[in-house]
Amino acid sequence: MGGAAEGEMVVKRDPAVVAEVRRFVRLVVGQWGMDDFVPCLVACELVTNALQHAASGTDGDVVLRLSRTEDDALWVEVQDAACGLPRMLAADASSETGRGLFIVDQYARCWGIRALADGVGKIVFAVIDRS
Repeated sequence: MGGAAEGEMVVKRDPAVVAEVRRFVRLVVGQWGMDDFVPCLVACELVTNALQHAASGTDGDVVLRLSRTEDDALWVEVQDAACGLPRMLAADASSETGRGLFIVDQYARCWGIRALADGVGKIVFAVIDRS
């Protein structure tokens, strides 16, 4: 599990906010001397999934948190108030959507989902190695 959040952003319910997510991730991982391409890609995919699927029927915020693990990897987590669990889809070559978790799976050391107590939502997380 990730350490204490070293960076946290409450994400507005607007797909245009993804550019703000990239700026936030670049700022935080830049302070750690980490390349930002993969962290930005993974964080944006997780936030976009939460905005498109989880946040549509809920009143809770979508929150992005970044921290470092004990072995200095990056812990990325996105919390939302929906209880529906995301799943990796088998998108075909002509599909314009459905690749988010596949991308996360390809670039992250590992990823997963934790349900929050009392059915108040979930956290989707990914661990990204420094190199």
